[in-house]
Amino acid sequence: MKVLVTGGAGYIGSTTAKALEEAGHTPVILDSLLSGPQVFVRDRAFYEGDIADRELLRRIVADHPDLDATIHMAARIVVPESVEKPYLYYRDNVAKSLELFDELNALGKTRVLFSSSASLYATKDDFEVTEEDPLDPPSPYARTKRMMEQVLQDMAAATDLDAIILRYFNPIGSDPDLESGIYAKEPSHVLGQLVMAARGQKDAFTITGVDHPTRDGTGIRDYIHVWDLAKAHVRAIERFDDVIAAVDASSSVINVGTGEGVTVRELVSSFERVFGKEVPIAEAPPRPGDAVGAFANVDKSRELLQWQTELSLDDAIASALAWGERRQEILGYE
Repeated sequence: MKVLVTGGAGYIGSTTAKALEEAGHTPVILDSLLSGPQVFVRDRAFYEGDIADRELLRRIVADHPDLDATIHMAARIVVPESVEKPYLYYRDNVAKSLELFDELNALGKTRVLFSSSASLYATKDDFEVTEEDPLDPPSPYARTKRMMEQVLQDMAAATDLDAIILRYFNPIGSDPDLESGIYAKEPSHVLGQLVMAARGQKDAFTITGVDHPTRDGTGIRDYIHVWDLAKAHVRAIERFDDVIAAVDASSSVINVGTGEGVTVRELVSSFERVFGKEVPIAEAPPRPGDAVGAFANVDKSRELLQWQTELSLDDAIASALAWGERRQEILGYE
């Protein structure tokens, strides 16, 4: 199959492109390079531009009339920034996606796999969430993901589009060959911050929020190895029509996680075990937009995608550390 990957120069996008290739498929990359580095594109078919550029989308389809599906990953993703600059997030994540979906439908490219987020879920007492549980997105970033889901579901109901919406939990780690990974000079996510503290690039790792209603007061997350997440996309593309037929609807939402919750303190303990040394720790209040967290009920992904995670938390931590050693070689900076 040939698959258009928007945001394919990014962390998850480039890893997914590699997983597609390893499964015998051909990714075509569309990325503005607003944040993702071009080096992650490697030698894949690549179009630099905006997802709302209809003329560019028409050119891509003219060049690749055999496109079978689109994986839409392009988005702004930094939660604190979304609180500070909501306009940019609603413009780029919502308004531009609307143009993309409409043009894909007009071009007859009607299979859309959308990258959503588990940050949409309302907090539950036991923290395990199913796809039917209540939603309460806590930040402009999370609200853009919810809006994009609603836009896509409404358009799928009214047009020829079919949509599979994957709600990601917390991807960590690198691809198996260390060709791509977290690229931000100072990653905002927890594992990137841990790696920086472990390598002496920060004075300490800061736990943001220690009074949450969890077993140790720190936030709880479902940390999925990015390579497992990438392979979930491959399964969703390969089983796309089967999934739509199984749910007897034009769209379906599927959690993608490990099914296990890990607190921040537990993540730190696992990290120190893999790293072999203690990491200096500081504590601070939650950041704007931070959520207590959740972990995935994965029954639906097992049934519909015939997929489950294969790699452990320790595997993901080890690959993140290995990527930390290789980042400068690939990206030109620490």
